[in-house]
Amino acid sequence: MRIAVLADIHGNLLALEAVLDDLGRRGGADLMVNLGDCVSGPLWPRETMERLQALGLPTVRGNHDRRVAQDTANEAMWPSDRYAQERLTSAQRQALLGLPLTLEIAPGVVAFHARPDHDEKYLADAIVDGQLVRAPLAAIRRRLKPLDPACRLALCGHSHRSELIHIPDGPVIFNPGSVGCPAYEDDTPPAHVSEQGSPHARYGIVDLGTDGDRFESIAVDYDHEAAARQAEQAGRPEWAHALRTGFMQDRAKLVSRLSAMAEG
Repeated sequence: MRIAVLADIHGNLLALEAVLDDLGRRGGADLMVNLGDCVSGPLWPRETMERLQALGLPTVRGNHDRRVAQDTANEAMWPSDRYAQERLTSAQRQALLGLPLTLEIAPGVVAFHARPDHDEKYLADAIVDGQLVRAPLAAIRRRLKPLDPACRLALCGHSHRSELIHIPDGPVIFNPGSVGCPAYEDDTPPAHVSEQGSPHARYGIVDLGTDGDRFESIAVDYDHEAAARQAEQAGRPEWAHALRTGFMQDRAKLVSRLSAMAEG
C-alpha cells in the first residue's frame, strides 16, 4: 500500500498543486492523507480549502484549523488565522471544526497533527536556544502513550520539520515536513523558530510492504516567488522572506523594514 502524506499546507495553493503534480508523475498513491493546518496564512485560504474539499482526503485537525474555525475573530487571534477566517465561508469553517483529532487510515497506521492527544504540542521536538531540535527519546515515548499499542506507524506534522524516527519496541514516526510554509516563528514562550532551510514544498510517500516499509521525504520546487509576492501584498513581509528562503528573517531587519513601510 502506498500512502502520500501531506501536512501544513497553510493556504499555499501553488505549493499544493506542485505536490499533487509531482505525486502524479511518480504514479500516484493508493491513499493520500492530510495532517492538518490547511489554510491559515496570508495566501489563498479559500481557494486552498476548495481544492482540498474537492480532493476529499482523509484529514485531521491542526491547531490552526481549530483557531480559524472560531465563529468570530478576537484580539488574541493570530494574524494568519484571522486572514484565513475572514476569507472562508461559514460552511468551510464548520468543515474545519468537524475534523477529527486522530484518524486510523489503515490497520496500525494513525494520523494526527501534533500529538495523538493534542493538536498544538510538539511530539518529536524540543526547544533549545530558540530552535526546534529532536526531543530526547524518553520524552517522545511519554508523548506517544495515548496511542493504541497496536499502532506501528504514526504520521504527524506541526513542526514543519521532516522526521523519521523508529521508536525501539514502538511505532515509527514520520513527519513529511510542510507543503506550504517552510519556516515560521512562534512567540509563545519559549519563543522559537522552525526552518526547513529551503523554499521547497515538502511531502512524503510511505510504501507499506510485507518485506518492510519504505519512506521518502520529497522536496518539490514551485513558484515560491509568486507565493512570496502574495504574502507581501497581504502585509506579511516575514512570510514572504520565509517563502523565498526557508528561513526566518532576522528580527532586527524585519522591524526596520516594517517601520520603513509604515513611514512610507
